[in-house]
Amino acid sequence: MKIVRVEAIPFAIPYAKPLKFASGEVHTADHVLVRVHTDEGLTGTAEAPPRPYTYGETQESIIAVIEKIFTPQILGLTALEREAVHERLDRTVGNPTAKAAIDMALWDVLGQVAGLPVSGLLGGYTDRMRVSHMVGFAPAEHMVAEAERVRDTYGITTFKVKVGRRPYRADVAACRALREALGPDADLYIDGNRGWSASESARALREMADLDLTFAEELCPADDVLGRRWLVAQSPVPFIADESATRPAEVTRELLGGSATAISVKTARTGFTASQRVLHECEGLGVEVVMGNQIDGQIGTLCSVAFGAAHRSASQHPGELSNFLDMTDDLLTEPLTIESGTLRIREGAGLGIDIDPDKLARYRQDR
Repeated sequence: MKIVRVEAIPFAIPYAKPLKFASGEVHTADHVLVRVHTDEGLTGTAEAPPRPYTYGETQESIIAVIEKIFTPQILGLTALEREAVHERLDRTVGNPTAKAAIDMALWDVLGQVAGLPVSGLLGGYTDRMRVSHMVGFAPAEHMVAEAERVRDTYGITTFKVKVGRRPYRADVAACRALREALGPDADLYIDGNRGWSASESARALREMADLDLTFAEELCPADDVLGRRWLVAQSPVPFIADESATRPAEVTRELLGGSATAISVKTARTGFTASQRVLHECEGLGVEVVMGNQIDGQIGTLCSVAFGAAHRSASQHPGELSNFLDMTDDLLTEPLTIESGTLRIREGAGLGIDIDPDKLARYRQDR
């Protein structure tokens, strides 16, 4: 199982409509397909989604760091030597999605060698997850129409609502419209992507106190240390750290510093190995987790559900697993399907990622 080659293939697939939020917007999935090849002819597959407005990575930087720095350091190691792989990757700071993709591809290899699903190797708690859908910035009536369409088509009843616009009352009104349209049985939570100040966030939460929100996420920047702690201390719902807690050490800092009371786990930025460390840390501290979404395509979503379904605490809440619905296409031979508000893991060995060669040829950007 020695690593003999690593591919980093850029591809771009347009979204049917852009997803807009406080820290940016996405019109095209300009991701990187990562393939780790072994001397026994096995290939592990994952994808890295660049998010320059969050982590500083671009499609070009992901390819460069994998080809020029990471690959020379890990050639010759085996898929079992994950600790040695991570030791070498961690010599380079940052680059979380590039590291995560390599990690998940190695787990894919291990699953193929064992003849078992990766989700089973990780924990095997269940074979599916309930799905949460992310609703981006739009006029309130459009946000309501999207949520109703997703509910009626896919059976999804949990919605993560992007907030963080100014004036903040526009987002309060949108959340109120969603609650009125979807009724009391729908679960709603909000994500500000650091768009508001602490005081704006506090006022918004007070004005939404009757909307029965499940969580609030990254309403103001974690770098506003005292303001963030002040806000979290008075938050009526668990306050999720997402982009402010990208590594286990950052999770510790945000939780113990009083800047968060819940954590978003994203396999796109912590892979499977570091995501387990984050998850177990949260379990030890009695902190709730949500499986987040990096605006993943179907490959990344397959990785997220494999991890989330593997663990009891990760599958307690619906996972953010539906953003691929807004893409015009994908690379999988067999597309993912959401039924009755749930998404199943793939059966078979590894992650079950089967790339359609014609689609890859159509969307790849390096030829």
